[in-house]
Amino acid sequence: MSVRSVWWAASIPGAVAPFDTAHLRVFYPSRPTGSDEERLTGVFPADPSLAPYPVVLIVSGVNVGQEAYRWLAVELASRGYVAVTYDWVGELFGGLRGITPGVELAAARPDAYGTRATTPSVPAVLSALSEISFSNLLNLGNVGLIGHSAGGTVILQSARFFPEVKAVAAYGTHTMVATMLGWPAGTVLPAQVDCPVLLMNGENDGVINGSADRYGSPAGRDPISRTFDEALPGSDGDHLQVTFSGANHFGIAHPVDETAARAFLDEEATTDPAATRAALADVTAAFLDVHLRGASGDALDKALQNPDIAGIRRR
Repeated sequence: MSVRSVWWAASIPGAVAPFDTAHLRVFYPSRPTGSDEERLTGVFPADPSLAPYPVVLIVSGVNVGQEAYRWLAVELASRGYVAVTYDWVGELFGGLRGITPGVELAAARPDAYGTRATTPSVPAVLSALSEISFSNLLNLGNVGLIGHSAGGTVILQSARFFPEVKAVAAYGTHTMVATMLGWPAGTVLPAQVDCPVLLMNGENDGVINGSADRYGSPAGRDPISRTFDEALPGSDGDHLQVTFSGANHFGIAHPVDETAARAFLDEEATTDPAATRAALADVTAAFLDVHLRGASGDALDKALQNPDIAGIRRR
């Protein structure tokens, strides 16, 4: 399947110019025709044969550019999804600006949490997709969200407010909350999801370990496993936690930009990162196939047998 991409933009409600625009890249299955228009513009038409396509939105970690997830977007598009990445340079914490998944801190405080989404960017980006040239080939009512790090946190905190979201996958993330927002130390917030969740992590995640003081996390209590155990709603075995052998916090990112974000806190990966990415892509795509396409779980069960997976839990 030929994969191509186009660029688009989304306005973020409530953001102040010039920090009010997210820049999107939309990866899609294409069907080259060999036309002069293709030769002159480099734009290939989307392949209508498998439409309508489920949409997967990839939400980045703080200061992790969308190029780090291009490999995953291309992989998903090659398997018949329309995959979307985006960069939004906006407000971070303490007056800083940078690439953000969109975090509304007020919505994560004790008096507001659970009443609305904690991210303004996800609904804005999903809405903007209705304006692209081949939007008629998209199933915008059948969406999966993938988040990394802080991007995973905001989708776990927000997914149920977007009824089109049918599955959530997150890597290197949890719902423990900073004490500076007024929560008691060690609090795990209940995830705001009403769909199946795939929670993924690496054995060598130095970034989460390096941030434990932010949450008052008790020694020996893994925030990701606590999120899986305590934050997710009940299900009939549809929730999965998958731990990748020897992978670190940036196991989902390629290439890793050493000039930004917090890769300097990470532990060394002791498994070939390419092998981790291959296993992660297979598991994620199979999980999405089950919950966005109604596929049987056979391919997912097979993907979970990968030798680079150290642990699997279901609930």
